[in-house]
Amino acid sequence: MSDPQHRTYRVSELSTARPTAFELRPGPAELEALKLDLGLDGLRKLSFAGEIAPEGARGWRLTGRLGATVVQPCVVTLAPVTTRIEEDVERHFVPGVPALDELPEEMEMPEDDTVEPLGDRIDPAAVMAEALSLALPPYPRAEGVEATAQVFSGPGVAPMTDDDVKPFAGLKALKDKLGGDD
Repeated sequence: MSDPQHRTYRVSELSTARPTAFELRPGPAELEALKLDLGLDGLRKLSFAGEIAPEGARGWRLTGRLGATVVQPCVVTLAPVTTRIEEDVERHFVPGVPALDELPEEMEMPEDDTVEPLGDRIDPAAVMAEALSLALPPYPRAEGVEATAQVFSGPGVAPMTDDDVKPFAGLKALKDKLGGDD
């Protein structure tokens, strides 16, 4: 990011006596790149401010406040939907936690999703991008728009409904037809 206050912090250069403050306000080029990366129609007023503080013997805690205004297409009408996001963000950088590419293909998700592997650097911009991605509304809807059932079929074909694909719907219909109580 071209923001003069943005930087990646070397863990070896962070103060163990007091927190290190940061404030990110990406410029137009960075906003555009992040907007495209996240598939947004618009992104403005993005800011991320906080601090990196020592935690435990060798760990670090990043806390901050994320703010952004995003524009996404409505999932029903494709009309633009503007949402203001204000989120508190917390990450714990812990030594000994395996990196993502070192994990087995299948494993259970850990309970604490704020734990990150501690490398030689901490990048608040990467945390900001991830937090923004997670804070986006998954199914944005324009005001007053409700999802309705859509039924599609070819000419002369009876359309399938949700009830048709339920596994026991056919058995219940057969039971009702035969008049059996068992």
